[in-house]
Amino acid sequence: MGIGDDIANNAKETVGKAKEGLGDATNNEKLEAQGKIDQADAKVEKAKDAVEDKIDDVKNRMK
Repeated sequence: MGIGDDIANNAKETVGKAKEGLGDATNNEKLEAQGKIDQADAKVEKAKDAVEDKIDDVKNRMK
């Protein structure tokens, strides 16, 4: 919802991409999969934050 959440989610997604790439480069399937999971988790958090922001916008319009 806030800038801190955005930074944390972007960092998690970036780390996930790095893990995936390193796992692919070293033929480490577990690390590659963990990277994909981290990226997906970050994307879910971003979506959740966006929904929460929209809900707050609607609440503010109804005041």
